[in-house]
Amino acid sequence: MTDSLRIALIAHDRCKDAMVALAKEFADRLRPCVLMATGTTGGRLQAEVGLTLHRYLSGPLGGDLQIGARLAEGGVDAVVFLRDPMTPQPHEPDINALVRACDVHNVPCATNVAGARLLLGALLRDPASGPATRSGP
Repeated sequence: MTDSLRIALIAHDRCKDAMVALAKEFADRLRPCVLMATGTTGGRLQAEVGLTLHRYLSGPLGGDLQIGARLAEGGVDAVVFLRDPMTPQPHEPDINALVRACDVHNVPCATNVAGARLLLGALLRDPASGPATRSGP
């Protein structure tokens, strides 16, 4: 088992550009982490930011549920889920289930850029101290 932080990165279509920008901002501090993302978001983060990550299915095809299952098994330490609150999502129940799983399992979850900056800044606060590591079991 690794001591690296395990972070899920998810973004709705209208938020993918913001996720890429956020990942570029934190790229050096994200690289030591175990990263996972839903399909299209993960593809963009690999291609445009150069991050290494595990890509699950796209959200509407079950990717949110896959990450939620990993989270429920203790395999996710934080979630950045940039949601588009103005566009109805066909897989809204899956989205709600993932956010609920974060609440149930006490996993921090940021759903907008401001919250994501605070969360990532706190988790990855000192790049000079070496790789980001988990503090708990």
